[in-house]
Amino acid sequence: MKLLFIGDVNARPGREALAALLPGLLEEYGPQLVIANGENAAHGLGITPRIADEMFGLGVDLITGGNHLFDRREIVDYLAEQPRLLRPANYPRGVPGFSVFVGEAGGVPYLATTLAGRIFMPPLDCPFRTLDRLLADEGSGIAVRIVDFHAEATSEKVALGLHADGRLSALIGTHTHVQTADERVLPGGTACITDVGMTGPHDGVIGVRADLILQRFLTGLPARFEPAEGEVILHAVLVDIDEASGRARSIERIRRRHE
Repeated sequence: MKLLFIGDVNARPGREALAALLPGLLEEYGPQLVIANGENAAHGLGITPRIADEMFGLGVDLITGGNHLFDRREIVDYLAEQPRLLRPANYPRGVPGFSVFVGEAGGVPYLATTLAGRIFMPPLDCPFRTLDRLLADEGSGIAVRIVDFHAEATSEKVALGLHADGRLSALIGTHTHVQTADERVLPGGTACITDVGMTGPHDGVIGVRADLILQRFLTGLPARFEPAEGEVILHAVLVDIDEASGRARSIERIRRRHE
């Protein structure tokens, strides 16, 4: 089973790159499952129902979210109705939306979820213990298990990968918008990367206009974030998973420029 995981789709440039490049990736790699992080798809902050439907229409099977998922008020009712748009599982009880998806891809059962980190991030329930509970409660009998870990600190992402080694097929880091070069398959068969990167404009500061971010650093004053322009790149990883054991065979970084 092949998983194509696409890094944080950022604003209109990221959505246009996804629409232009995904068909070629599907033909080239033939993945059975496509997951994309979409929490920044609406002008760089949040996601709307229309944009989520557009991404599903392009061939994305699941959309994962993180700390910006609730930035658009209109997404709340949609989250409660759409099980393929996932909020972090370690939000407190009672928060609307689905946090775990169990389905089939190419006839192979799989479980997917997303978790948010706590270091330099808003305080939420412990992602480590939340993952333990989810795997015990909902992962029984399912070999292929995938987690989007939406976190800031590299150390937290590495630690969760080691904590879950042998119990997950893939732990894919998101949030920092910078693709890291540390992809590996851990001894227990869990494929990891601390950040898959961003699908969006790269001529700014992690997707935002550089002049606005520089002014914020120089003055300490708040600034309205606007998407950057210029070079647009799609970042993703391809994970090859043994569907019988759930162990990853390999993980490969992907980088494609959108002209």
